[in-house]
Amino acid sequence: PNFLMTWTLQGLWVLLTAAAGLAAITTREPKPLEWVAFLGIAVWVAGFVIEVVADAQKSAFRSDPENADRFIATGLWSWSRHPNYFGEIVLWVGIAIIAAPVLSGWQWLTLVSPVFVLLLLTRISGIPMLERRAHRRWGEDAAYQEYRRKTPVLVPRPPRQPGGTALPAFGRAKMQWPYR
Repeated sequence: PNFLMTWTLQGLWVLLTAAAGLAAITTREPKPLEWVAFLGIAVWVAGFVIEVVADAQKSAFRSDPENADRFIATGLWSWSRHPNYFGEIVLWVGIAIIAAPVLSGWQWLTLVSPVFVLLLLTRISGIPMLERRAHRRWGEDAAYQEYRRKTPVLVPRPPRQPGGTALPAFGRAKMQWPYR
């Protein structure tokens, strides 16, 4: 029973997440790409780049043995405590924007896709689970408390200098390519 439940929930998760894209690619009345689709593509690319860069930065950070007991607060992680999830949400918004021009009737319900991803990552799994784990691990650490105070949970914002001004874009990031 647990296997069936897990399998069913995962299938439902995939269906809800991909709903707008699936409705668009199975439409019987294809339309030429309009400006809305190009806007959606730009939003998708932005979300994808944010997610990939955030994941690569975290992977590089975690691969350094000196960081074994530390939290990441550099690169995109100095702008948001969960920039990878922000990127994930943004890319699904992009898919919904791309899909919107070809949707009709009941298909409009598939625009629940980015809302589902947002709720899943901010309310059910993802962020709540990771925030609890981080609090257990570094909650007493003054540097972590300061990081939590200054860094938004999800929507990125440039880090602030002591005087209250924003740093230049990626000012504190240690960018290396290719990431290991």
